[in-house]
Amino acid sequence: MAGKHIIILGPPGSGKGTQAVRIADQLSLRHLSTGDLLREAVTGGKDLGLKAKTFMDRGLLVPDELMLGLVQEQLGGEEGGWILDGFPRTLPQAEALSAMLEGNGVIVDHILSIDVDPQVVVKRVSGRRVCEDCKAVYNIETLEKGEDTLCEKCGGKLIKRADDEEATILRRFEVYKDKTEPVLDYYKSRVDGIVAVDGSKKIDEITAEIIRALQ
Repeated sequence: MAGKHIIILGPPGSGKGTQAVRIADQLSLRHLSTGDLLREAVTGGKDLGLKAKTFMDRGLLVPDELMLGLVQEQLGGEEGGWILDGFPRTLPQAEALSAMLEGNGVIVDHILSIDVDPQVVVKRVSGRRVCEDCKAVYNIETLEKGEDTLCEKCGGKLIKRADDEEATILRRFEVYKDKTEPVLDYYKSRVDGIVAVDGSKKIDEITAEIIRALQ
């Protein structure tokens, strides 16, 4: 399975980030999360991050010209397998990514699509907390001490992201349906390995289903 190139798609709160990490770990792939890279750019005060922050905080997609530069930097000379999480989110991004990968002789082997109901997303994401230091993700419903629990991995403070408020969540979901769902249609005619899963299932069940589909 080494050397696979996978793109994972799904609305905010679908669990695609969690699944991307799990799949990357089990299949020895590099996990490339544009969301994490953008947030690192924001906290680092980089020019790209400052420009992107105004869009991220309002639940809007970061403009293509900003995202393309970031992805080109990450994938341009990348060797080995990877799973790309958070990109592409628009048709122009998908087309530009295809051109870039083809220019490097890279073929996308699989598209993973995680589907989930918006109300499930609201409940799930409203309770999401992220470690301020290592970015590990938790949910207050599964934490023994609720919101005040520290990160189990590094002891860092757990915070609620600005883009995890309910109004922002619903707006991001609508943006996804309008801008990103057409990306899946784009890939259906270009990639043979399309894998669709139900994101409302338990995390372990989703992971197992994906692994079976990729084998």
